[in-house]
Amino acid sequence: MTGYRHLKPEEIDLLKARMCTAEDWTAIEVAEDFTAEHIYYTRFSGKIRIGSFKKEFILAGGMKKHSGLYHATLHNVTVGDDCCIENVKNYIANYEIGRGTFIENVDIILTDGRSSFGNGVEVSVLNETGGREVMIYDRLSAQQAYIMALYRHRPGLIAALRELIGKYVDSVSSETGHIGSDVMIADAGYIKNVKIGDCCKIEGTARLKNGSINSNAEAPVHIGVGVIGDDFIISSGSSVEDGVTFSRCFIGQACRLGHTYSASDSLFFSNCQGENGEACAIFAGPYTVTHHKSTLLIAGMFSFMNAGSGSNQSNHMYKLGPIHQGIMERGAKTSSDSYLLWPARVGAFSLVMGRHVSHLDTSNMPFSYLIEQQGTSFIFPGVNLKSVGTIRDAKKWPKRDGRTDSDRLDCINYNLLSPFTVQKMFRAVSILKGILEASGDVSDVYSYMGAKIRGSSLRKGMKYYNIAISKFLGNSIIKRLEGMRFADNSTIRERLRPDVPAGEGDWVDVAGMIAPKSEIETLMDDIEQGRIKDVERIHARFLDMHSRYYDYEWTWAYGRIRSFFGVDPEQITAEDVIGMVKQWKEAVVGLDRMVYEDAKKEFSLSSMTSFGADGDTDTRNQDFEEVRGGQFESNPFVMETLDHIRRKTELGDELISRLADIA
Repeated sequence: MTGYRHLKPEEIDLLKARMCTAEDWTAIEVAEDFTAEHIYYTRFSGKIRIGSFKKEFILAGGMKKHSGLYHATLHNVTVGDDCCIENVKNYIANYEIGRGTFIENVDIILTDGRSSFGNGVEVSVLNETGGREVMIYDRLSAQQAYIMALYRHRPGLIAALRELIGKYVDSVSSETGHIGSDVMIADAGYIKNVKIGDCCKIEGTARLKNGSINSNAEAPVHIGVGVIGDDFIISSGSSVEDGVTFSRCFIGQACRLGHTYSASDSLFFSNCQGENGEACAIFAGPYTVTHHKSTLLIAGMFSFMNAGSGSNQSNHMYKLGPIHQGIMERGAKTSSDSYLLWPARVGAFSLVMGRHVSHLDTSNMPFSYLIEQQGTSFIFPGVNLKSVGTIRDAKKWPKRDGRTDSDRLDCINYNLLSPFTVQKMFRAVSILKGILEASGDVSDVYSYMGAKIRGSSLRKGMKYYNIAISKFLGNSIIKRLEGMRFADNSTIRERLRPDVPAGEGDWVDVAGMIAPKSEIETLMDDIEQGRIKDVERIHARFLDMHSRYYDYEWTWAYGRIRSFFGVDPEQITAEDVIGMVKQWKEAVVGLDRMVYEDAKKEFSLSSMTSFGADGDTDTRNQDFEEVRGGQFESNPFVMETLDHIRRKTELGDELISRLADIA
């Protein structure tokens, strides 16, 4: 569309003949190549601009419809080239509509007054009564939301963030809404103050009010039948379908909500899935998944989490209202019918089974089982390190990243072992040793943070954690020395020295992104002091931090060589490195063997129960083999585990051979 002109007298006559009316025909402008032959029964008011109609739409089943305007009322609307707008029950008002868009059988689409289209809505996440509100906007990332929700002890930082987001909100506010190009809106009800991006499909939706649907050609958005949404942002590549209701929500990239899921005052970031159940005031970091009708997630922070059926939490104790919150760190999951009484905090990659009412804090016991037995919460430290399910989860997350948008909002680190989790293992070993020293080595049960730990579990936990620490540090050393030849010990030391100073000290998991706390603090200082002028710069800083993860990781690992291996890295020798690699080989192979044995349980006789219906033992075995994919040794995951042992062994042996001449 290169320019507009006024209607010609003969075009006005033709439109009148086709039962079209206008408040003022001179207020209508059309494209240079406009023809009036594809407009019937349409009423115009306010300022109208219309493109040309040359395209023919081919619908499902082979039905063809030519672009044009049919049985519609338009007020202050710009219609792009090759649009088809048909059967608008009420009217479309104050919208710019892109090219190639198809709108059919809708009730009303309007922008009423000046709107920010969901930008600036405050979501009362974690605490229903307020105090941790996150201002949502089109470019919100999990990392920005994490800081806004959890760093309330820095009011200057929060005020600066609100000001920056407020500037963005002002920049996108308008009295005219936008519907992008190649959009389809069919059989929809009430749409008010909603911005709709390119290639979006809205089919059978009941109501959408005050929101932005940030669809694009790379990552279209689909809004399905019966959906009701108020005060929202929906990011690219997501789908919301089948009677979902949501209010005051941010739905991140490649999320899936369906099967009558309901959510209020909640944030869902990349690759979350919600079906059948309910969410209230949750911070759902990347890969938070809940599928079951009986599951309620409330007032909690989650990421890389799978909620079992009937999972539930309580955020008030009938005193001052729903003011309590909980955190399940990355990778923590719940079994069926689990219950947690907030406030509580569950360590990373832990499994929660049973009902827990004692306000637990297992954040320094990652990879644990938290199991209720006869009303008492028991911790089994580190046992999840040898679980085949944990390893399977770590492998599946990167493969299930559904983001197709090249502009990714969230920074996601998938590493199972990282400075964030390994620093907690160091603490766990220290804590468990301290418990033994304080309570003696003869007790059967020990107390820790509102829970119990059996003596045998405590000792095994220290063993598991030390194996995992050895594996992580060994991985880091081998990666650092990979593919290089060394003349003497000094060249080894030179290579081992970190490239960057950042990375020492504590690390944090910022809603999916793992980073040194010092770097996060520096960024927050820059925001608070006004050195960052817009929200895009915040996003760029997180991306830069994320890209430098392995540099930071090595700085941290380098600083732990002395404390774990008892070797000064500044005086390290080839013989020292060979000793570390041998210890690493034992750790890797040992841990993989534990995983291998855990996987073998899936092929036990008890696992074959219910197979081979109406048959004998041979029938059962054959049925099991057909369904589960053959023998244990030929299972793809088992084969990958055995191959992992082989590859890691070869990797360690190769480094040892390169250093043998120096040692």
